[in-house]
Amino acid sequence: MSVRRILVVDDEEDMLEVYEETLAHLRDVQVSTEKSSKKAENLLKEESFDLLITDLKMPAPDGIGLLRRVKESSPETLVLLVTGFPTIETAIESVKLGAFDYVVKPFSPDRLLTTASRALEQKRLQDENRSLTHHLERDYKFDNIISRSPAMLKIFEIIQQTAYTESDVLLVGESGTGKELIAKSTHARSRRKEGRFIPIDCGAIPPNLLESELFGHERGAFTGAYTTSLGLMELAHEGTLFLDEICELPSALQSKLLRALQERSFRRVGGKGEIRVDVRVIAATNKDIETEVKEKRFREDLYYRINVVKIQVPPLRDRDGDIPLLVSHFLGLYSAEMGRAVRGLDPEVMEVLTHYPWPGNVRELQNVLKRAITLTKHEVLTLDDLPEEVVTRGVELQGHNSTAHGFFSLRAQKLASFEQEYLRELLTHFKGDVAKAAAEAMIPRGTFYRLMNKYHLRTDAFKA
Repeated sequence: MSVRRILVVDDEEDMLEVYEETLAHLRDVQVSTEKSSKKAENLLKEESFDLLITDLKMPAPDGIGLLRRVKESSPETLVLLVTGFPTIETAIESVKLGAFDYVVKPFSPDRLLTTASRALEQKRLQDENRSLTHHLERDYKFDNIISRSPAMLKIFEIIQQTAYTESDVLLVGESGTGKELIAKSTHARSRRKEGRFIPIDCGAIPPNLLESELFGHERGAFTGAYTTSLGLMELAHEGTLFLDEICELPSALQSKLLRALQERSFRRVGGKGEIRVDVRVIAATNKDIETEVKEKRFREDLYYRINVVKIQVPPLRDRDGDIPLLVSHFLGLYSAEMGRAVRGLDPEVMEVLTHYPWPGNVRELQNVLKRAITLTKHEVLTLDDLPEEVVTRGVELQGHNSTAHGFFSLRAQKLASFEQEYLRELLTHFKGDVAKAAAEAMIPRGTFYRLMNKYHLRTDAFKA
């Protein structure tokens, strides 16, 4: 483990001795002290420190002054302010300027040690995340997309080949697979990168407002149109227009969009003049667009118009090797963002996450990890930190995918047998009274009902 460096600044000699004696209880820490805040300011310019502990009331620069200078020259250094004259205004100002915490004199040694330990742990997490990010960017990151799976690497090649052309692009894939990230990457690598990237979710805007959002409207075009408004297609001039969930467009608007894409011109709602635009269109859908065309829900001519370069975005479950990579990335990222001391996860957690099918794809994985990091009470994530449905489904599929009776498969079988037997005993004893059975088991009644449904148990069978 690397040695962490702390600089303590206080104009009272006795206090510096207290700091040194207290902080000596921390492991792998080197403590430097400075009585002059001016000398400390120069020292901070010349050397790097993980944590600055500074008194607030000192000759210039005072603690706030040192905080300002550190955040300008070395923003990764954490700052702990100490004062014997606390005020709400000072506390608010210090937090706004980026102080890690605020300690009031006289403080107990435990208070100082606890706060300093938390600060050093957060600094460690930040450093690990920075190192991980650098590693990912060097080896596995393509713009803002992280992957090493062959399916995604092929997509990266297509982006590189087509980004600098003017060809329209159609992205097809399940929700949460990162279609908008691919669209942004294509825009960022194109000749239009200095122009705007304008996204519009065709499924999130009411149909009666969608035409106005897309093409704009003239003053007086409809009730409430008090001024002329530019549409998103006009705002995307010389840039990229991203039409997300394009299959949700009403049929009447599909024909107007087709004309606009063919002519690269349109009329605002209530307008008569043609407005010409220079835009590149990237469309996306999570539906089977060929089926939508076949069943006459999506215009065939519009489909052929947007389907110049088609990219099939694979679901997360088909991206070989990406789940451990993304888990490591998000774990470091969110732990640092939330200031939580989560440094890893049990191997069994990774096994479950790897086998879970992720119907919500990368977006679901992000949310599961955010939840786990937020709620865990430990430095290492365990199965208890994951949602019940993720663990149940992940363990179940792991057992189905394994020809051997491994630990997790056998444990899942034993756990299911125990749960079913235990529920039957409780329901028999209380004659089908779920409230009493749940109270005896010391679990919420809702959880008890979910377990009953899982094993197809009915209260009627136990009332006799």
